[in-house]
Amino acid sequence: MGWLLILIASVFEVLGAIGLKLYAEEKNPSRLVLYWGGFFVSFVLFYFSLHYLELSIVYPVWVGLGTSGAVLANMLLFNEPKNFPRLFGLTIIIIGVVGLHATL
Repeated sequence: MGWLLILIASVFEVLGAIGLKLYAEEKNPSRLVLYWGGFFVSFVLFYFSLHYLELSIVYPVWVGLGTSGAVLANMLLFNEPKNFPRLFGLTIIIIGVVGLHATL
């Protein structure tokens, strides 16, 4: 259950990051709701995941998945560069998250 919560929390963190980018470009209520709502739900699910998993595992996985998702979303939605160093760094983050998952 804890892993499912942290996975969903990471998805909402990415939605919050997308909302933040959109809100920075044009301030309107729907973008503000995506921005604040995404991060709020993410924090709530992160909190509840702590009932099942240790903080030393949950926090880096949450940050790693959220970061990876935000990078991928920005590449796909906002045409950020898709160069080798960026993709290599993203791969390292994902390997680290999988490694932390494997320690349980």
